[in-house]
Amino acid sequence: MKYVLASASPRRKEILENLGLDFVVITSEADENSEISDPQILTEELSRRKAEAVRDHLEKDGRLDTDTVIIASDTVVFAGGEILGKPHDKADAERMIRLLSGKTHTVTSGVALIYRGKTVSSHSTTEVTFDELDEEFIEDYVSSREPYDKAGAYAIQGRAAEVISKINGCYFNVVGLPVNRLIHLAKENNIPFELNH
Repeated sequence: MKYVLASASPRRKEILENLGLDFVVITSEADENSEISDPQILTEELSRRKAEAVRDHLEKDGRLDTDTVIIASDTVVFAGGEILGKPHDKADAERMIRLLSGKTHTVTSGVALIYRGKTVSSHSTTEVTFDELDEEFIEDYVSSREPYDKAGAYAIQGRAAEVISKINGCYFNVVGLPVNRLIHLAKENNIPFELNH
């Protein structure tokens, strides 16, 4: 079997490596613009787009074998009735962190698999609760590099861990790849998922 991760995310790469999956990374150039406002529908749609863009690239190069499995994922934070992607700049990062302060929000990751011409997708949602944050923490945190390539301007496995009081759901989903949902999606669709333990 050949496994392809359609993502440049170092966090998704690390999760799959820790699972014991042998795979290669091919970055997707999929268009991620969308008017969809439902996080579950949006993340599944963007995951499918990413997977299909990599499939098309492999097909064009004549490298898509019948034993290739393409894996893609997309993660968004939903807070205050708004989908939070990656912040555009410092002001946007500060706005997002203030929106999360003292509240519970949801993180949804869609996941898509392509195998032998069939695309399947699913999603996972986790509730995350932040402490009430003071301005000093927000300013200090946003001045670090951590917020800028992450949905919702934070990483649960980074410095934000110190202000997250509770999570309800899959931890890996918040990191960016819902492992449990991914494995179940593969099993439900008879897609081989060979882990080296």
